[in-house]
Amino acid sequence: MRLGLELQFMYQSNRPLRASLERLPSGESGVHATLERMRDLVLQFKVHPALIAHARALVRGLRQKDVVSQIRRLHGWIRDRVQYLRDVRGVETLSTPALILEQRQGDCDDKALLLATLLEAIGLPTRFVALGFGSRFSHVLVEVRLASGWWPLETTEPVPAGWYPRGVRRRLVVYNDG
Repeated sequence: MRLGLELQFMYQSNRPLRASLERLPSGESGVHATLERMRDLVLQFKVHPALIAHARALVRGLRQKDVVSQIRRLHGWIRDRVQYLRDVRGVETLSTPALILEQRQGDCDDKALLLATLLEAIGLPTRFVALGFGSRFSHVLVEVRLASGWWPLETTEPVPAGWYPRGVRRRLVVYNDG
């Protein structure tokens, strides 16, 4: 999760019209600004008809009110079907959840963004967590709220829902409330 510039897209019918670079603050304030922008995209796109339909199609056939199975199904789909692909070198990019779904590619923040949007589209509260393994933040994942607390969902490694990386020294949390 590099910081500095955000590539912003303007969309019409889920197709990019143009892109522009927006300067983000550096350091921790830049990480926070990126997470807030991700939160704003979740709030905007969780009501997008195509994303709601996709989330519902993925959980179709599961037992009613089996929230854990719903989470596992969405998590596994993003983890396994959205290819991890780094951002443009030296540029932090964020795509809309609709474009991520269409392209099925992205880095940790893109995969987290799409997963949070799909979870929110079926009524599950989420938050973004930036992780630092040293002096700076370098990764982001989603946590989903269950009755027992927040459950981490790592989308860039072949790990089950609930797995949490070792060696985390710093955390920054932004809630997707709204």
